[in-house]
Amino acid sequence: MKEIKAIIRPFKLLEVTEQLQNIEGLPGVTVSEIKGFGKSRAKNAKDKITYEMVEFIPRIKIEVVVSDDMVDEVVSVIQKYSHTGNTGDGKIFVFNVEDAIKIRTNERGEKAI
Repeated sequence: MKEIKAIIRPFKLLEVTEQLQNIEGLPGVTVSEIKGFGKSRAKNAKDKITYEMVEFIPRIKIEVVVSDDMVDEVVSVIQKYSHTGNTGDGKIFVFNVEDAIKIRTNERGEKAI
């Protein structure tokens, strides 16, 4: 199993999630509103938020845990539909997941996702 975390622009969320819903067998997606900064430190960003003298940019974090055979498809969809070609498009990270437990049924591993 793998966990995919993607940091994307907020206005791309609807497009990305609509396309993710089209993936057969996708177990689910978690979406969070976040803020942060990258290499450019949000200096020229139009949508920046200043907090305690630090400039942040609002972003969306998408998280999904999938079986190994779904990783390439999920990453491809996120990459394709969050891309604008401009600085600040975001990042996609892929992590190994050692185990997963469904709280309601106590199922473990891929059965839990």
